[in-house]
This record gives sequence, structure tokens and C-alpha cells, in this order.
Amino acid sequence: MERIQGLKEYIARKEFKEALRIPEETEISCGLLAQGEYNINYVFTHPITQKKLVLRINAGSQMHLEDQIGYEYQALKGLEHSGRTPIPYYVDGTRKYLPYGVMVMEFLEGVPLDYRKDMPLAAECLADIHSTPVPEQSILLHPESPLHAILDECDQMFRTYEESELGDEQKKCQIRHMLEAGRRKADRAAAMVYPKCCINTELNSGNFLINGSGRNNYLIDWEKPLLGDPAQDLGHFLAPTTTFWKTDVILTEEEIRSFVELYEKAVNGRIPLEGLKERVDIFIPITCLRGITWCAMAWVEYQQPDKLIQNAFTKKKLDDYLSPAFLNQIEQRYYAESVQ
Repeated sequence: MERIQGLKEYIARKEFKEALRIPEETEISCGLLAQGEYNINYVFTHPITQKKLVLRINAGSQMHLEDQIGYEYQALKGLEHSGRTPIPYYVDGTRKYLPYGVMVMEFLEGVPLDYRKDMPLAAECLADIHSTPVPEQSILLHPESPLHAILDECDQMFRTYEESELGDEQKKCQIRHMLEAGRRKADRAAAMVYPKCCINTELNSGNFLINGSGRNNYLIDWEKPLLGDPAQDLGHFLAPTTTFWKTDVILTEEEIRSFVELYEKAVNGRIPLEGLKERVDIFIPITCLRGITWCAMAWVEYQQPDKLIQNAFTKKKLDDYLSPAFLNQIEQRYYAESVQ
């Protein structure tokens, strides 16, 4: 906790303890749980309930939100009845006493998802989340054209790499060509009709907590939720740029079709799914561009010595995703038109 100046004093504040019903005289002891690119998570045990809780410290917003942690909190409150996400207990996005957003939420047990044996469990988990009604007053952002919104985000992220002297010129051209081809795909699919639900948008295997059969399998890390198409979540979950992040798995077309069928069965009519497979087939290649352009942006950021959060695993993966072999594989599978 020493790396976050003022955090020890923050959690000792009377207001913080009162909100969590922790006796004022009790000292809270936190241990590092995990860190991502924009958040650091600690874990501590509530002295009264003896339940483990997560203390989440937010250091930035990929969505360019003024109150990133408040947005996450509201998304989790809306999904509480799904039984598949952590329950949030406390939020402070004011940055009055600490220059970061703070949230406390339920600690959930589980192991990362295994693409080779846990796909039915993931389908059930996502079906329950997507079928949870969204509150009428939801603050979730709702892009008018989801595919174009993703590509706009890609352009913004890629600009960091494209304008950097550190970027490889050949890779700049290759990624730009794929982005142009992605625009053409999105234009052809502009009239898609879809049900609206709360989607996670970042479904890598490490964000699932698996505990075996039943409803005790969860989805955590709700940093970028949207009100959108369930096909966007499925497209992200199944895309090579996602499955390859924490593992070396790249799903076949047959495995992708099989998962969509499992998901449709798990939804069991709770939300309309007409045209789902066709929409998934469009979101997958667009999702690949999102993954590649994020890696390109992050690669430039990782060259800066003053970056607050550095992750050795991420640093290696950035090189893997920007390798000629991986870029060529994505281009040939989804964007062969861009090289014709």
C-alpha cells in the first residue's frame, strides 16, 4: 500500500469505516491482490463479518470518464441480481482525500476460465448477466453505432502508435489497412437490430472466476461496461486477440459456432437472439482491431519510464501481438481484402 501515497490514511478515516460498518478503533490490514493497467486491487478481511473484501484503486479511465470508479459501481449495482458479479459496498469518486477513485466490493473465489473445458459454464454466466434487466435510469453509455464506436476507439488508440517515432513503419501501414477494411465491414452492417443489455466488453479468461457446475461462476472487472448488443460481448470473448491474451488458445470456427449454440440454449428465451450468429461474425474481426490497436497504444506507453503501473506479463504480450506472425494471422483470417 505504500506505493499509493495517502491510502493508509484514507482507509483509517472515520467516514470510510462507518460506511463499511467497521469499528473506528479497528486497524485495516490490506494485501495486494492484483493490478491491471489502470487499477490496483487490494484485499482485506472485514473484522466483523470476516468476509474478504476488495479495495479497488482506480488510476485512470479508458473511457475518458470524470468519475470512472462511480461508473463501475453503478454498473455492478445494476447487475447485483444476476448473481454473477461482485456486490459493490462503497464508492468514492470525488478524489477529495486521495487522487484516485476508490471502491470496495465483494471478494469472489474461483480460478480463471479454461477455454478447453469451461465453455458451457461461461455461456451460462454470460446468459444470466445479459438477461438481467437494465434499470430505466441506468447511466450506462449507449453508442449509437457499436461497430463504428469500436473503430473510433481503435483510431484514437492507434494514433498514439502511428504518430510515435518509436512505431514500426511497416506495422503502421498494415494496421491502418486493416482499420480501413474494418470500416467497410461496419458500414455494411450499419442497420443491425439487437437487444440492449449490460455488456462487459472485456471478456478475457482471467476475468472469469470458475468454481465448477452451478451458479457459482462469476465475471469480474467491470471497467468498461456499456448498454449494448450481447453479440459484442460474445465477439470479444471468442476473438483470437482475447483468447490468446492469457493463454495460447485460438478457437476454430467450429468451436465458435458451438459456443454460440451453448449461449443461446442458456439464454432460454429471456432475451431475443434473432441474427445473433451473424452479428457475432461481424464483431469478432472488429474486436481483433480493438485488441491490436490497444496493444499498439500500450506498447508506446510502456516505453515511458514514468508509467505508474508496469506489468511484465503485459509487456511481453504487447510484443507478441505486434509481431509480424500474429498480425499476418489476423489479417489473413479476417482482412484478406485489405491486402488484395
